[in-house]
Amino acid sequence: MALRINDEVPNLTIETDQGTIKLHDWIGDSWAILFSHPKDFTPVCTTEFGAVAQLADEWEKRGTKVLGISVDGVEEHIKWKVDIEKTGGAKPDFPIAADQDLAISKAFDMLPAEAYLPDGRTPADTATVRAVFIIGPDKQLKLFMVYPMNVGRNFAEILRALDGLQTAAGRGVATPANWNVGDDVVIPTSVSDADAKTKFGDFKTVLPYLRMTKLKD
Repeated sequence: MALRINDEVPNLTIETDQGTIKLHDWIGDSWAILFSHPKDFTPVCTTEFGAVAQLADEWEKRGTKVLGISVDGVEEHIKWKVDIEKTGGAKPDFPIAADQDLAISKAFDMLPAEAYLPDGRTPADTATVRAVFIIGPDKQLKLFMVYPMNVGRNFAEILRALDGLQTAAGRGVATPANWNVGDDVVIPTSVSDADAKTKFGDFKTVLPYLRMTKLKD
């Protein structure tokens, strides 16, 4: 059965280039981002992992751990990280999972249950293993995105989505289209005007069901 938003993610035992982890223990009290790719030493994914490495300070600032996932082995990951650093100009200190038995890919519904790795495989054989999962400290899936092989992921957007999720969870609000940190937020319809005034102060009623306010630090 496919994972859905707010489902608890499976507590898998995962081999990485930094050792064996138990997923829930590794997440701990942090947020986590899992991002997968079909094969090491491929052009688009190398640029993507370089972008993730460049954002190390941003992930840390948001209390977020990142975990790459590939169906290649640990030794390939270690060698590939040299190219990632060369391309991105930043050291990829995050772990990369070695999903050679496809356990992660199938548990997160990135590949069908009957999938297998053929001899002499190409990236196309695991093309569906190209996704992003954002997981909360409660170990529940908060957001997922799936990309085709020929379009690189926009990690600025993933960072923006993470900000939105953390703001919504921490402040009891929603975020409108194209929202960025500092922009007005949406007051949930479940909050009365009186309670909104108490909680948020001034707000603007755009429509009977759409009220906007600016969060105070």
